[in-house]
Amino acid sequence: MDNAAGFLPHLASLLGVGSAVEFSAAAATSFALIAAAEIGDKSQLVCMTLASRHRPLPVMLGALAAFALLNTLAVVFGVAIASWLPEWLVSAIVALLFFAFGVHALRAKADDEDEEVEEKSGHGIFFTTFVLLTVAEFGDKTQLAVVAMSSTHVPAGVWLGATLALAMTSALGILAGRTILQRIPLQLLHRISGAFFVALAVFAAYQAYSAFTSG
Repeated sequence: MDNAAGFLPHLASLLGVGSAVEFSAAAATSFALIAAAEIGDKSQLVCMTLASRHRPLPVMLGALAAFALLNTLAVVFGVAIASWLPEWLVSAIVALLFFAFGVHALRAKADDEDEEVEEKSGHGIFFTTFVLLTVAEFGDKTQLAVVAMSSTHVPAGVWLGATLALAMTSALGILAGRTILQRIPLQLLHRISGAFFVALAVFAAYQAYSAFTSG
């Protein structure tokens, strides 16, 4: 019993779980950020296109597998950065990244996402979806945002929130199809996402200033 009791805190520290409040805050923040950034993005358009031609379940499972892998890589990289660099520098980099993402989203035009998604052949739609999304999203702003958040927030919470957000946006794309994008202007979604990124950039800049002055 004593060994089991001591193992749980050790496991929590390895996973970066932290307290329940910190975990919940990290999960909620990453969920809101990634959900706002991914509505109408190319990953959702890929799911829309594939689901219109194939059964939705394999598309959804392939998307979940791809996002779980990408978010895991992003969290590991973010934790590594946090352990190598001073806290104020990490927060400053996060602020710059979020500000750049926000400005890009605010300046995006409605026709920027009207890309024709080419469907690749494969033995199964699960594998096709997994490969398409992994290639399309690797190094994308969403993955970079997860890297940035993992360096300053509870990593396990960031992973959970980001994965749930990507699962939700994929499900919306699969179930609702293009009707959502026909009813809600895509440029409005970009502006909401951009404003959220800029707000987080301001908060990260404040964290960088506080860490620098206290250090």
